[in-house]
Amino acid sequence: MIDLGLNLYRTIGREADRMGIDAYAVGGVVRDHFLQRPCTDIDIVCIGHSEGGEVHIGIELAHASSRALGGGHVSVFKTFGTASFRYTEDGREYELEFVGARRESYSHDSRKPVVENGTLEDDQRRRDFTVNALAVCLNADRYGELMDPFGGIKDMDDGILRTPLDPDITFSDDPLRMMRAVRFASQLGFRIADDTFEAIGRNAERIAIVSTERITTELNKIMLSANPTLGLKLMQKSGLMKLILPEIAALQGVETVDGHGHKDIFFHTMQVLDNVCQMESEKRKAESDATQTTGDNSPLSTTHYPLYLRWAALLHDVGKPGVKRYDARQGWTFHGHEARGAHMVKRIFKRLRLPLGEEMRYVEKLVMLHMRPIVLAEEVVTDSAVRRLLFEAGDDIDDLMLLCHADITTRNLDKQRRHRENFELVKRKLVELEERDRIRNFQPPVSGEDIMTAFGIGPCREIGTIKDAIKDAILDGQIPNEREAAWQMMLRLGAGLGLKVHE
Repeated sequence: MIDLGLNLYRTIGREADRMGIDAYAVGGVVRDHFLQRPCTDIDIVCIGHSEGGEVHIGIELAHASSRALGGGHVSVFKTFGTASFRYTEDGREYELEFVGARRESYSHDSRKPVVENGTLEDDQRRRDFTVNALAVCLNADRYGELMDPFGGIKDMDDGILRTPLDPDITFSDDPLRMMRAVRFASQLGFRIADDTFEAIGRNAERIAIVSTERITTELNKIMLSANPTLGLKLMQKSGLMKLILPEIAALQGVETVDGHGHKDIFFHTMQVLDNVCQMESEKRKAESDATQTTGDNSPLSTTHYPLYLRWAALLHDVGKPGVKRYDARQGWTFHGHEARGAHMVKRIFKRLRLPLGEEMRYVEKLVMLHMRPIVLAEEVVTDSAVRRLLFEAGDDIDDLMLLCHADITTRNLDKQRRHRENFELVKRKLVELEERDRIRNFQPPVSGEDIMTAFGIGPCREIGTIKDAIKDAILDGQIPNEREAAWQMMLRLGAGLGLKVHE
């Protein structure tokens, strides 16, 4: 017998008994109970007859359960025979969805099924994977009884994802399940059964009938999972990547000329993303430990955009195939790949229906700047170059440095040590100059309005000329980032441009 641990299940079971129907908790909530993972989305399947007929049985039980629990508003979707409401227990909010047991059939050109009333096993059979086809009875006389017709518990113990039915039928009927297989592999660390994975390859083209929004939702869940590169490599191997993110698929492969080959950019990218995830985790832990020590409960500053830092890692070298060249003296070069990659970001985000606001600009910035700290580390680290890096990166400098650190993947230990030592020098310079010169997100101490007032002029080209010159002088260390120094320079520049101080 299984105790799912929440009082709400007993209440739902009592309401089902009162209505003379059977009720089961099914799917992810049962799976996650066995895996000891938190789950706030609860699916309830109902079987039996009600006053409104079988189609509305889930809706009626939802209303009855909400009243008994003192829950909130019930959202009803009559077309699908489903209803849902939110309920809070032990300080955690749950989303409960109710539906009558059903069987489904599909047409070839749509993932929207024709739905008919069915048995519990019909409902379990239509689930995507055996580990998601588990059901626990909520009725009083069989409370906690586990229904596992497809061996989901054994598959969970073995860490395997497989479909309850023929995988070709499962994936052809609803191709989004292929992305869900990849996502669950990334989230749970499970292996996709051989026959199931082979079926993904055979049916990959069917992903074309799935909406972009649904695909991107799964893709973002993969990116935020414990092991995103596991899922991305499965997408690449199965053929899904070239259909969804062809720019990433194109990174794989090594071209050789005169016996000289470059490293595989796809697998380098996967290593960088792994490094970002590890460093992000370590930084979060360090900040959490510091919070516990100091008692400071302010939000952690690990990154502004955790998801999009990972997107930046995935896309940081996406421009390389377009600029790849072989030079007999230099070998393989990828000059300008950061600018090419940054230019590609908007097109990729737009196609995938990802946000086109601050999040996209953040990824563009990190892709554009990701070589700058590395180049600085390989050359003489001047104050001027570090100031300019601080100015251009702004509040995203910490995320940029984390990405650049993750990008050091050379296997040459001496080269790796040298890179890391120089990189640490750049980081120290950043801290020193930020503390001394306050460059991050700085605005020149003299504004355009100041210039117009000082010289008695209206908007004109000379204002921009003066402002840019003052900004460059501060970044180059010619004058301090202070108003008086900037004002005196403004007066000199104005005089050189033929402007007279307004009396």
